[in-house]
Amino acid sequence: MRPDDWYLTEDLDEFLSRAGDFLRSRPALHTVPLTVTDALRRRGLHFYSAEAPLFGVLADDTVRATVIHTPPFPLQITRLTALEADALAARLAGLGHPATGISGPRETAGAFAAAWQRHTGAPATLGLRQRLYRLGELTVPEPRPQGRARIAGREDRELLSRWKAEFDTDTGHGVGTDTAAWADARIAEGGATLWEEADGTPVSMVGATPEIAGQVRVAPVYTPADLRGRGYAGAATAEVSRAARETGVAQVLLFTDLANPTSNRLYQRIGYRPVADFEVWRFSGTALRV
Repeated sequence: MRPDDWYLTEDLDEFLSRAGDFLRSRPALHTVPLTVTDALRRRGLHFYSAEAPLFGVLADDTVRATVIHTPPFPLQITRLTALEADALAARLAGLGHPATGISGPRETAGAFAAAWQRHTGAPATLGLRQRLYRLGELTVPEPRPQGRARIAGREDRELLSRWKAEFDTDTGHGVGTDTAAWADARIAEGGATLWEEADGTPVSMVGATPEIAGQVRVAPVYTPADLRGRGYAGAATAEVSRAARETGVAQVLLFTDLANPTSNRLYQRIGYRPVADFEVWRFSGTALRV
């Protein structure tokens, strides 16, 4: 396995022509690269930031793995062996490509983080442990709070942007997002649902990605701190999950933070079942030892 075995490009169309079938072959495990590339295709290459994304493919006769980088967010990788992860780290380090972190399947992310430290000298720390869930039989949580769910509209743009920024700050995952652009995209796609009380006051927000490769991912789920514990997020998540399933998608997915047992229990009560564990590692320092 050589670093040059990784083919890198900034051309989204070229990347999808090479790797699109591979990503679609396992839509649950590849939900993040599928939804990220779909957003770039829909919204433009600079949807996530002014910096150009980087795409990578590892292939011989068939595609074996991919990497996507939309700065300033962590690299997004599919499942790799330790040797494949080392070759990718060496390739990126050799180019002087900056990376703030890595996100991917648990063992793969850890292997890449270790390889990145070897090739760059940049310390890596585990930032987030996640579990990917897939919806089985939907069960609406009881007791159901008063109020109703509704799709967010243009009048909710400022609220969505503010709550997305608060969610990013709370989780440390997604900081740097243009939250106004995110709100515009979700409103245009009908991908944000609000739970509102009987008087029309919004109290919780649940997003959902557009369908791609037969899957929809629920994200983010946010309730302001002073409104938590009242069942709003569970009710809204169940409603979004039901609506997604009724469109005919094969899989409804979501990620949880394993450090939050409350949310993990909630989603399992609704009917979500574990698929795989993922990790996000953060890299410190910018100097490369190359």
